[in-house]
Amino acid sequence: MWRSLPWRLRGYLITGAGVLLLSPDALFVKATDVNVETFMFWRALLLGLILSLVAYLRYGRRLPSVVRGCGQAALWCPLAFATSAWAFVVAARLTAAGNVLVMQNLAPLVAGLIGMIFFSQRLRVQTWVVICLCVGGASLMAAGEVGKGSVLGLVVALAIPLAIAVNTTVASAQQGQSRRGADTTVILPLGCIVMIVPAILMGGMQLPPTDDLLRLLLMGVVFLPGAYFLIQTGARYIPGAEVSLVMLLETLVGTLLVWWWVGEVPATLAFVGGGIILAAMLGSTARDLHRQRRKVAAGAPDPRAAIDKTLEEEQIRADKWARRTRNRDITRVRFIRPTGNRPGGA
Repeated sequence: MWRSLPWRLRGYLITGAGVLLLSPDALFVKATDVNVETFMFWRALLLGLILSLVAYLRYGRRLPSVVRGCGQAALWCPLAFATSAWAFVVAARLTAAGNVLVMQNLAPLVAGLIGMIFFSQRLRVQTWVVICLCVGGASLMAAGEVGKGSVLGLVVALAIPLAIAVNTTVASAQQGQSRRGADTTVILPLGCIVMIVPAILMGGMQLPPTDDLLRLLLMGVVFLPGAYFLIQTGARYIPGAEVSLVMLLETLVGTLLVWWWVGEVPATLAFVGGGIILAAMLGSTARDLHRQRRKVAAGAPDPRAAIDKTLEEEQIRADKWARRTRNRDITRVRFIRPTGNRPGGA
């Protein structure tokens, strides 16, 4: 089933699953009463430990080489990841959620421009149209709270779309050794280190109250690791601008969560904006599927089959290399002569 899906749709589904896990984040930020530095300390600590464990379990001793294979992403992605996390939490505390979401919703546009200027990534006209529609829809959802809160919070929120755009675009631009590009999920723990240093310097190493600690554990151990892992993986399948585009679903899902959890009924514009986002993304996906089926029916090679064949060939080569290395090690052990005194020697 998974192999039968188009490459782009795989990226959308992976990123969308990550966004669903990330959606309760704003709700938990608002519900937690600890100061920002303590919040960020525990967030970075828990998230970094879980992501480090996942990376080690996946790669073992090869982990350092996989990190080096990320290239320039090993520098820029951790910095951008930490910046977006700090900016989101600080802005959410200083200003209204609507201001934060409107600024965050600009990430697809910024990512598209960064990819086009610095990495020669070209987006289709259809993608630009979908981005504009979704940004407009997400802004309508947050329109009710725009203008509330402090000006400083609004300024801090400006860093969110830039940081998200840098992270997703640089991650998607790394080629790596496979068709899916470099696995930049392994450098997310570095971003947690960058995130935790300011929190320690600001005195954030404090034990929060029990209720807040439980919320931090729930987000830092369960939701956030899965969310960021999936979103970062999505950048291996689709351009950074499209990853940021899927992340706009957080606005829609977050609004529905507040409605369900707090009982706060969204405004009419929120329903209109949410409908625009869903219609634009579903319409674009349906059009891509229809276009691909039509090309295959006309006799064009199926790109899914070519991709799967390439991945199978890469796996076969990797298995051969592993067997060859293992056999060489076994042969080397057989021919090593024992050292020390021989039994019965003088």
